[in-house]
Amino acid sequence: MTRLVSGAPVREPGTREAIGVAVASPDRQYDFRSGPWLLTGNDGRLLVFGHVEGAVLRWTERRPGGPEWIGPDVLPMKGLTHLAVFQGRNRYAQLVGRRVRASGQVPVVDLVYAIQYQAGRPLSEWRSLGNPHAKRERTAQLGEPTGVVDASGTLHVLAPTAEGRLALRREDRQGRWEPWHDVGVATCTGVPAAAATSNGFVEILAPGRGGALMWGQQEPGGAFHRSVDLPVVPLPGSATALETSPGRTTYYLTDARTGAVMAVRAGEWPIQLDGVLPGDGRHAAVAATVDGYACTVLAHRGVHGRVVLGVCVAEQERSGVWWTDTGMATLGDPALALDGHGRVMVLAVAPDGAPSVARQEDGPGLNLGAWKRI
Repeated sequence: MTRLVSGAPVREPGTREAIGVAVASPDRQYDFRSGPWLLTGNDGRLLVFGHVEGAVLRWTERRPGGPEWIGPDVLPMKGLTHLAVFQGRNRYAQLVGRRVRASGQVPVVDLVYAIQYQAGRPLSEWRSLGNPHAKRERTAQLGEPTGVVDASGTLHVLAPTAEGRLALRREDRQGRWEPWHDVGVATCTGVPAAAATSNGFVEILAPGRGGALMWGQQEPGGAFHRSVDLPVVPLPGSATALETSPGRTTYYLTDARTGAVMAVRAGEWPIQLDGVLPGDGRHAAVAATVDGYACTVLAHRGVHGRVVLGVCVAEQERSGVWWTDTGMATLGDPALALDGHGRVMVLAVAPDGAPSVARQEDGPGLNLGAWKRI
């Protein structure tokens, strides 16, 4: 398995034709408040979403496998302070945000969501999910949301509360929203990481003061029960989840006590991934086939501000992870996805604010082509 290779950033603006939305200049630099995110649409085209003040920006590959992009489309949404974008097996893009609206002396804070069913098409209308806090003066203390879509297409939305608890709201089997539910812990210190496995279960990992707090289901679509906590203290905001074998989730995170990258799985001791020093952001992970092997590809922003990629055989982290500093400076956390031809794609925000991508090249190993501005 060969090392990763990266090229120098290349300026390559895209051309545009909007579909029912406003259009931003392709030469503009962007101040992302959340994200960006990289997803694979249901037609194989890649999607990039980024949250800026007053709107969500969206870029779409012109055809599966690239290299041309359409965008950015401007999807207006005022008042968003945080946004999370994710998808389930149906490949719909799910957007969940925290919204603040002025109303007298106490602002109104709620969570909102929207769905994009097809790549490049308009979003659904934004709908409110409310706020788990009953007292309006506490609503402003609601934390950053995240979510997960299970194998049946049910959306689960999670957010830390003012009291350090974890609130959950999800759809029922008929697509109606259940009431807010307190997952049942008072020591959550940050945004959780959630995973939906191919056998229908959802798992939740949340950072706690003394360990990684875990919940799981005893049956698909069932209630969440506290699982055995994992003996590692996640740096808040660093954890990501990946199904690394059928029905089995691995969480990649930064240990707040040591600063090391860790791989953790239920029922196993945490595995320290040596050879890198990550920054304080979120890790990205994607499953890919490299040289005929089922592998895990990882990415994070290193302590020197550049994108660092790693690759290992799936669930064989103890055998070693091949790390490479790509040389690409990034303002935020990188993102990973597979394009329509199964090639690894890496997304980063260049120092001038431009979203840029690098694509796996043909040949043995995992080699990246030049970084290109979208």
